[in-house]
Amino acid sequence: MPLAPKIETPTHFNPTSTTGSRIRRFFEVVNVPLIIVLILLTAYGLLIVHSATLNTSLFSFNRQVMGVGIGVVLLILLWRLDYRRMGDLLLPLLILDFILILSPLLPFIGVEENGANRWVNLFGQQIQPSELAKLVTIIAMASLVGRYRGKIDSGREYLKCLGTLLALFVAIMLQPDLGTGLVFFAVGIAILFVGGAHWKWLLITLVALSAAAALVLYIDPILDDMMGRDVLLKEYQKNRLLVFMDDTIDPMGIGYNLKQAKIAIGSGGLMGKGLYNATQSTLGFLPEAPTDFIFCVVAEELGFVGCMGLLALFAGLILSSLWVAFRANNPFGNLLVIGCVGMWIFQILENIGMTCGLMPITGIPLPFVSFGSSAMVTNFMAVGIILSVWTHREKQKGK
Repeated sequence: MPLAPKIETPTHFNPTSTTGSRIRRFFEVVNVPLIIVLILLTAYGLLIVHSATLNTSLFSFNRQVMGVGIGVVLLILLWRLDYRRMGDLLLPLLILDFILILSPLLPFIGVEENGANRWVNLFGQQIQPSELAKLVTIIAMASLVGRYRGKIDSGREYLKCLGTLLALFVAIMLQPDLGTGLVFFAVGIAILFVGGAHWKWLLITLVALSAAAALVLYIDPILDDMMGRDVLLKEYQKNRLLVFMDDTIDPMGIGYNLKQAKIAIGSGGLMGKGLYNATQSTLGFLPEAPTDFIFCVVAEELGFVGCMGLLALFAGLILSSLWVAFRANNPFGNLLVIGCVGMWIFQILENIGMTCGLMPITGIPLPFVSFGSSAMVTNFMAVGIILSVWTHREKQKGK
């Protein structure tokens, strides 16, 4: 009679090993710190926007909530997508980028406000395509620079990457939208630096751009006199530069916004006046409080402590994203995250800096905080891409 096979019990059997492996697998797939920071930052932003829009009919809080909802859906879709599939789509990405940038200039759907064509009207809703173009630019530049595997050896290769970035900048300036153009450059320089471009080339580029900006400022009034109209810079852009150089100029005119912003920030003190108790925005003294000057609302209502709390959340967003970049297994994934981080850092510094008079005033929103569903959706999509890089990093080990 044959003997039954002997079943051996593992010497070190641990009944909790399955549970432990599931927990480890969960943290390998889900970047918990990044998601926690995202939830807290979004909640913070919604609370401040609700306060800033409570006594005005010009901004709809429900629209902001809708932007968050759409952003969450797109975040999940991009998270589930293997980001590497986008790496070989450079040409389609560039075509999409130019379509997004130039769409506000099209008749029938383009919307002009304050002398700029930055919005399109689709199905009764105004959308700012340049916000999504920021993310497409990140993906396109990461795809282009990532092909050099961390080392751009020749000046020809560097000029190819820089030329692509300049073409996108020229296109966005047709709207014109200098703020978004500066974001493009911040993203591009960050990706080029991490992607292996020599620091001397980057330094020469920055010097050349500074010289070009100085030349534009010099010849602009000459061209305006010759043509009888604004040629290179719009009147509001010149006024913003004048106020940046001298914040005491015309406090009831072109310097009014900055003056009121400083009053709002200073009046908050250490602990603030309390949520929903702001006077500068509620009484209409602070223009564009829910959008460009939302940080002033934070300072006035929650004070220095509230501002530091917001900056701590931004630091958590940046650091948790950089950790994903550090753990990425290929150049494309690394550069994708660096591009998103570069976009956030520049927008945070510019938006907060302009409210304090440390940077020129632009229309750059504060990520996850400023009112604007287009910007909110774009920021959520950026997080979705970062989570995709985190989730799919292990699949590249066996390649």
